[in-house]
Amino acid sequence: MATNANKADDPVEEDAIELKFPREFESVGCDSLLTSEVFLLLEHRRQQSEQKDEIEEMSEVFVKTLSYARRMSRFKNRETIRAVRAIFAGKQLHKFEVAQLANLCPETSEEAKSLIPSLENKIEDNELDEILKDLHSKKTFQ
Repeated sequence: MATNANKADDPVEEDAIELKFPREFESVGCDSLLTSEVFLLLEHRRQQSEQKDEIEEMSEVFVKTLSYARRMSRFKNRETIRAVRAIFAGKQLHKFEVAQLANLCPETSEEAKSLIPSLENKIEDNELDEILKDLHSKKTFQ
């Protein structure tokens, strides 16, 4: 017979539309990292290993993750990432929404809201379009 004791220990039903994430996900803060930030962190680690002649010790997973982050990185330096973060300052957006907007770089508010459904009733299209325009002006083209 199941009891209702320890309901606080029950796992959270994950739902990005409702911005519900498991407790572990929220507490780590990884939901708010931009792919560009991950790339900078991994590249820094690679450079440290290279300086210590440990390059051969880097795992295949690390190398593949670095390669992926390099390819998917929209913003290539810290200054640009700071400018991107500044675009979202003062906006009433969840950190997950900010990260998704910056990582996905949708072209229009319609595209953004179809990719990130939690934005639907949170922000007006014209305001979101302005944010996206500012975001695209920061994007690094390769």
